[in-house]
Amino acid sequence: MLAGAAGASAHVGVTPDKTTANSYALLTFGIPHGCEESGTTKVTITLPAELNDAQPTVNPNWTAEKVTEQLAEPKKLADGSSITKRTSRIVYTAKAPLEPELRDALVLSVKLPDTAGKTLYFPTLQNCEVGQTDWSELPADGQDPHSLKAPAPSVTVTAAAASADGHGAHAASATETTPETAAETTQAAAVTDSGAEARSWAGLVAGAGGLALGGLALARSRGAKPAPVRVPASGSTPGSAPKE
Repeated sequence: MLAGAAGASAHVGVTPDKTTANSYALLTFGIPHGCEESGTTKVTITLPAELNDAQPTVNPNWTAEKVTEQLAEPKKLADGSSITKRTSRIVYTAKAPLEPELRDALVLSVKLPDTAGKTLYFPTLQNCEVGQTDWSELPADGQDPHSLKAPAPSVTVTAAAASADGHGAHAASATETTPETAAETTQAAAVTDSGAEARSWAGLVAGAGGLALGGLALARSRGAKPAPVRVPASGSTPGSAPKE
């Protein structure tokens, strides 16, 4: 098992960040030692016929070059346009030989074809200071690629997930409660409740004040007795004391 794992790790392999049909993907090619004790000087990646182009990612240890080829006949694209050339290879040249005890990663950006279930092979030639390794073996039907001595890196395209209805997604997003919207709702409710509570207390205070003023006025009215009116008695003469 350990021998098999060591052999597999020595292969030039590719790891995609996604495999969905008709999507853009980043393909990372792992470059291990491939020429015994000799450093790697160049890596040539051949693109499958299903791809029209690839964009190499800058790697400070390498220079990258696109190689184009003339098509035998124009190729019609999905948008109705046609091309007469395509990128067939990406050539990475090491600025200094990659030592055999080290490994590096080379990244290509590609648009995967709309062919779910299709396996794309990327034959890769690894040139070293002494010798080379051609990672280009393709498995026969039913054969395990790991059983090959120098298998070509490969990516299998997968079907795109069924998209949800746009209106449904919009409605769901409109009614979805997030922590932020929940906090805003709670804050708004708190402000509303506080205002109502303040108005209620103001009404109670005003009512109590009115009752107090009314009671005070009533108390004053009861405490102030009218002065007796003196009426002169009949037949009294001026200067005589009035009768009560």
